[in-house]
Amino acid sequence: MGFAAVIRFFVPKADHFYTFLERQAVVAHDGAVALATFVEGNGQAVRDAVQGFEHQGDSIVHEMEEALARTFVTPIDREDLHSVSTTIDDILDLTNGAARACALFGVDRPSEAMTKLMAILVRCTEVLKTAMPKLRKHAYGEIIVAVKGMKALEKEADQVYRAAVSELFRDPKIDAKALLREKGVLEDLENAIDSCEDVAERLINLSVKHG
Repeated sequence: MGFAAVIRFFVPKADHFYTFLERQAVVAHDGAVALATFVEGNGQAVRDAVQGFEHQGDSIVHEMEEALARTFVTPIDREDLHSVSTTIDDILDLTNGAARACALFGVDRPSEAMTKLMAILVRCTEVLKTAMPKLRKHAYGEIIVAVKGMKALEKEADQVYRAAVSELFRDPKIDAKALLREKGVLEDLENAIDSCEDVAERLINLSVKHG
């Protein structure tokens, strides 16, 4: 039995911390899936659905923070727990931001680039949803394997974003309001995907640290 395993044997189980992160990952994915249902004419309904998931995420973060405040010994470092939790919450906040921007600025239907980024966001959050339960099992090698494709997804999203923004600025027919509206939504989506990569990196660092 290795030293880390010996420590885990004597540390109180506090499995609810893993449950918080697993629930957050599920809700982040649910929010991304809800956003990806955006088609012409249903922007308001999508915004309401995504906002509901964002509120669920906020509630889980609050539960996590309260549990951290009253727990002396946690199964992994409290800083790591808090960091992963808050970064997953960033994904939900930005997903909600994209949905709100579409409704607020009158985006009637998503552009091709928005649709592509929404699909990538769904794939990224699916990766996190699949990887997170492995933390409870201390399957650190499996976590690294599960999230290793996240960098490629982030690069794909970056290419879609850059190409779309370049086209917006080069199109002489697009007016300033439309340009700002489209760019704002694209930025929220791209930043949400960046946050997915941030979570993946934190999980990798945590796996190296504890594996």
